[in-house]
Amino acid sequence: MKPKDIISEEQKRLARYAKAMGHPIRIYILDLLSRQSCCYSGDLTEDLPIVKSTLSQHLKELKDAGLIQGEIEAPRIKYCINTENWEEAQKAFGQLFSQKKGTSCK
Repeated sequence: MKPKDIISEEQKRLARYAKAMGHPIRIYILDLLSRQSCCYSGDLTEDLPIVKSTLSQHLKELKDAGLIQGEIEAPRIKYCINTENWEEAQKAFGQLFSQKKGTSCK
């Protein structure tokens, strides 16, 4: 049996969310967006000590994972949390972390 045969679609999505959240800047962006309805990329540039191209890479990773969505309002892009996927990620991480712990290794 191959690993891909035993990994569920939910586990694959959870891994994708985890990968996207694997950088402190992305966690900051998600935290910011989760507390407000939207944010423009230019506003994020002012808040973060990183160049625009690096910010764009972080936003792309979050968007590709489905955690955020963007809407072009020329000349800016408005970003917000993708609520459906955000709730799915919260539920999936909650289930993972609430599972009974095994015995500790010594």
